[in-house]
Amino acid sequence: MITIYTDGSALGNPGPGGYGIVMRFGEKKKEVAAGYRNTTNNRMELMAVIVALEQLKTTKYPVHIYSDSKYVIDSISKGWLANWVKKGFKGKKNVDLWKKYLSVSKPYQIIFHWVKGHAGNPDNERCDRLAVQKAENGPHMVDEPFEEQQNSSNLF
Repeated sequence: MITIYTDGSALGNPGPGGYGIVMRFGEKKKEVAAGYRNTTNNRMELMAVIVALEQLKTTKYPVHIYSDSKYVIDSISKGWLANWVKKGFKGKKNVDLWKKYLSVSKPYQIIFHWVKGHAGNPDNERCDRLAVQKAENGPHMVDEPFEEQQNSSNLF
């Protein structure tokens, strides 16, 4: 079993953001984090899941993903995402990331678990620290789809 904890953060929402990931397989542990100059917390929460799945090198084991994001967990486990796909994502946000999630998640058996944030779970707390640290200190990458959407919506 592969265990993944993810968290996302945005200061200002939108504003500088980051994500943090803690991955475990047996005794092995890997941490991944990145920052973006302008994004939202929901984008960072979803980006963390996508990046975590992109890190995997095998599909042999079930993947358990733990997140404190109701947006991510409910969208997948309550069937919202499936309905969005059927309706062509009409009026939905973060379509670029949801499409990427659908692509990268295909080969895996994924079980999502919601965890209460800031409740003392060591791996969740670590992800939160990584995400906030990257949001605050960078280095900051550009969330191009988000910034393009923001810029085009500010034209008129």
